[in-house]
Amino acid sequence: MLSSIFMTSFLFGASFAAQSSPTVVCVAGQCLEGYTNTTIGATLSASGAATSILLLPGQYSSTTDPALLHGLLTSSSASVSSSPGFNANATLPLNLALEPGVAFYPQSKYSGQASFSQLPSSPSNTSTQVSPGSLAVSSSVWAAISSGSSGDRVIFWDSVPDVSQLPSGASALSQLLDIQSSTCSPPCAGAGVCSSSGTCVCPTGFNGTSCETCSPGFFGPSCQACPAGCGSCDDGMTGTGRCLEPVIQNLPSTCNCLNGACGSSGQCTCIPGWTTADNGTACAKCADGFFLNSDGSCEVCSLGCTQCADGSGDCISCKSGFTQNANDRTQCIAQQATTSTGTVCPDGSFSDGSSCQPCSPLCQTCTGSSSSDCIICGSGKYSLNGTCVGTDDNGVCDGSSLVADNNKHECNSCPSKCTKCQFTTFNVASTIDQVQCSDCVAGFFLSGGKCIDSCPKGTFLDPKDNVTCSACDSSCGTCAGSSTFCLTCANSQLASSGKCVASCPSGTFSSSGQCITCHPDCETCSGSSFNQCSSCSSDRPVLTNGRCLPTCSKTQYFDKTSSTCQSCDSSCSSCSGSGPSNCLACSSSSQVLKGGTCVSASCSNSSAVVPGLGICLSDLVVVPTAASGTAAPLPTITGIDTPTSSTTTTTTRRPLEWWEILLMALGCAFIFVVILVCWRRRARKRRAAATANFAAAKRLNHPGWRLRLARFGERLFGHKKGQRWMLPDDHGDIRLGKLRAAEEARFDRGTEKMRVAEDERHERDMAKLRASELRHDREMDKLLDAYEYTRASSSRAPSPLPSLHSYDGDRHSHKASSRGSDRGRTTNDKLAQESLYSQVTGQPRRAPEPRQPVHDVPEMPSRFSGSTTYSSWLRPEQSAPSPPTHLAPTPAQEYARSVSRLADLAQDQPQQRGAYWLQPTNTGGSRNPFLR
Repeated sequence: MLSSIFMTSFLFGASFAAQSSPTVVCVAGQCLEGYTNTTIGATLSASGAATSILLLPGQYSSTTDPALLHGLLTSSSASVSSSPGFNANATLPLNLALEPGVAFYPQSKYSGQASFSQLPSSPSNTSTQVSPGSLAVSSSVWAAISSGSSGDRVIFWDSVPDVSQLPSGASALSQLLDIQSSTCSPPCAGAGVCSSSGTCVCPTGFNGTSCETCSPGFFGPSCQACPAGCGSCDDGMTGTGRCLEPVIQNLPSTCNCLNGACGSSGQCTCIPGWTTADNGTACAKCADGFFLNSDGSCEVCSLGCTQCADGSGDCISCKSGFTQNANDRTQCIAQQATTSTGTVCPDGSFSDGSSCQPCSPLCQTCTGSSSSDCIICGSGKYSLNGTCVGTDDNGVCDGSSLVADNNKHECNSCPSKCTKCQFTTFNVASTIDQVQCSDCVAGFFLSGGKCIDSCPKGTFLDPKDNVTCSACDSSCGTCAGSSTFCLTCANSQLASSGKCVASCPSGTFSSSGQCITCHPDCETCSGSSFNQCSSCSSDRPVLTNGRCLPTCSKTQYFDKTSSTCQSCDSSCSSCSGSGPSNCLACSSSSQVLKGGTCVSASCSNSSAVVPGLGICLSDLVVVPTAASGTAAPLPTITGIDTPTSSTTTTTTRRPLEWWEILLMALGCAFIFVVILVCWRRRARKRRAAATANFAAAKRLNHPGWRLRLARFGERLFGHKKGQRWMLPDDHGDIRLGKLRAAEEARFDRGTEKMRVAEDERHERDMAKLRASELRHDREMDKLLDAYEYTRASSSRAPSPLPSLHSYDGDRHSHKASSRGSDRGRTTNDKLAQESLYSQVTGQPRRAPEPRQPVHDVPEMPSRFSGSTTYSSWLRPEQSAPSPPTHLAPTPAQEYARSVSRLADLAQDQPQQRGAYWLQPTNTGGSRNPFLR
């Protein structure tokens, strides 16, 4: 008992010596007043507050208890002062958390001036000396710290309130080796850094989602840039960085040139024998006097030929005084020089007309005395632009880059892509195929006296001039940079770092005759990829699925014996070894770490373990008791342990300022306006509801989508007062249509009955009329039969035309009744009558009797549409058409009737020969209308 009292007094005295004034330390839901050296978190203060508060990491809102903490959090003058690693403000909700990184405190319980190491943005191979008494680790971050004299790596995932309570092998922390975020999946390669956003940040030269490869133009484990002036090098993670192709300046393609050199001003200078092509490409076709041979070179034409064909070299046109050789079309032969007497001049002379004169000493044959008149130059001389020139020891014509051609006695051009050429040994026996290139067009390389586009196998581009392809050493199959730096080896050896070896060294693997360096993450490997590791180095010891990782998961530790990850004890959230005594943090929120073992927390003052810190709140704050007797009682602070809901505060009244009164008046006015607007809206809604009820009662409402859409448009765009769009009264139209349909049906039934009765009565009357007409016709036929001459009903046989007797019998019956005295009709449906000639003379016609069809009178189209079907009951049903009225007879009809009367009178007189002929009566002028 005495020892405990003495220890409490000692601890209190030590705390009091370090902290002379009491402090209120709070977490969400609890505050303690006492003495503390803890500096983690932030200090919350407000003007007029009784005290400031040290806020430990956590989340705070406007409803956080106790009342003292709630008052400061919600105060308008609240301010927050953060410790290193924290960046917070007084805005609610307040999430007070450590930024990505690690905070080191020189003393236990997060005491003393902290130093913060944030999550790096780029890889760093440097380590930082540390000697913490406690450390805080942010969430989703792990830190690798060396421990002990052996420098073993200890991975921390959680905060440690007291380093001395760690397991024995992990308590002597000395160097911070690495800080990484655990949010990246898959984990970054060794060169990358996992950011807090979960992406790998790659340094310059690295590429890939995990920073596992080099960017183009970079080589080696550290992805260095290729040498300056190198167009391409042996790049990649396994590359050597040797330059394979130099950067070529003034390529012909940059100035639209093919066989020439680009100048600084962009002008192309062509190789002799070349000129601009028809498509505008410079130095793309052979100039006049040259032709394109099978090698792609422009070769000079034969002497005397000014233009020759590509490929064959056949002369197209010869110089004046030359004719084409019939046996060799590539040659032009000079005409023989003869005198006026017909003497042929020998070689070396020419004719001046009367005699042969000697040529210039420079000429072998000539056409005049001048050296420019040479046809074939003399020994050691060659024709160039009409003159004879000499050569140097290499066979290059004087004043040009052309070479001597002993066969053509001319200066000929260099081979294809050569800007300069020469003979190795030149004499009169040298031939043009012995010419060797000494310089090439930019972009081509010199190999074996020819210009080619790349150096052949077994040679390398000499860095001295970047033009010549030199031979590799005999031990190399291929080389680069120098003859002895082998890329591949002869005699079945392996190339390793430029040398030929019998077997690949450690850290490399064999592939295609080379020893390829493993990925930097691997110690040994089976391939060049970062996921083909066979074993791992100490800084990335965990081998998982072919990858070397720096650490196991949070609930695992790395077992050096088996080189595998093993699970921690269930009491540990993270650990450094097996069993419950190697915990680095506890998995239970009610336990704390003591000597590497998780034990139950014995928190006092009704406190609990602070989340994320692994220590009781009462262990961070020393609250003096009466038993200690060494400190004055703590000052009383209202609300330190009182919930927010039961807080009562006493405030003194003070007079209001003028601007406060103005704000209150404006607020009241605003509230009144809001109430008035709400009242009007309520009145409108009630009026609208009443209107809707009325419409529903009268069935005037239209719940369809069109009305809802219209109302939405009116609310969105507005409408004039008193004008609202209404749907047409479809229901009214439907009801009216139903009533109309019923009325029409009833009327149609009555009308139909009347029509049937009327039709029956009409049929009876018509039957009687037809019977009467039939009797009349019979009587008339009997009367006509009494005449002396023939009254045939037809003047000839029936017409072969189609009969129309069935056409409108009723109409014909009416017509027959109207012409009952006509003799020509014997039946009601007869359509053809006797001609006027037959009626007058009684003689049959000599011509065919015409018959004309009778057509219906077309019905007038209705002016009513199909939609007015129900309107027929508005007007009475039309009765059947009445018989046609009798028209006044025409003059021809009157004449025919008068003749008929005369014939009837003649029946009483004795018959005479020719009695049937007309007899003149001297009654005046003829009444025949056709004789007028």
